[in-house]
Amino acid sequence: MLTPTDILRARLAALEDEDTAGQAGQKTVMLDQQAVGRLSRMDALQNQAMAQATARRRAAERLRIKAALDRITADEYGYCTACGEDIAPARLAADPAIALCADCMRGR
Repeated sequence: MLTPTDILRARLAALEDEDTAGQAGQKTVMLDQQAVGRLSRMDALQNQAMAQATARRRAAERLRIKAALDRITADEYGYCTACGEDIAPARLAADPAIALCADCMRGR
């Protein structure tokens, strides 16, 4: 059975692979009216924007995972970072990087 640490580290490795694969889509779109028409350039710009947004989401997930690994190291894993109560095991199983209990997530 995989531990939360194993799961989190595997996800970090997957994010690194996704970053490497997605770097080409984030490159600057060059204006070359001879090779690319206006609509094709608009498509390329849209694809670039989506690739950049995806990279930002991966960076945010990476921060959440690293924070969870830090909580494991500090022996604070499984406790809500807002109220200190236990986080339900089902929540941790669904998302090992979760930092808040259900009540705090709802704003109670």
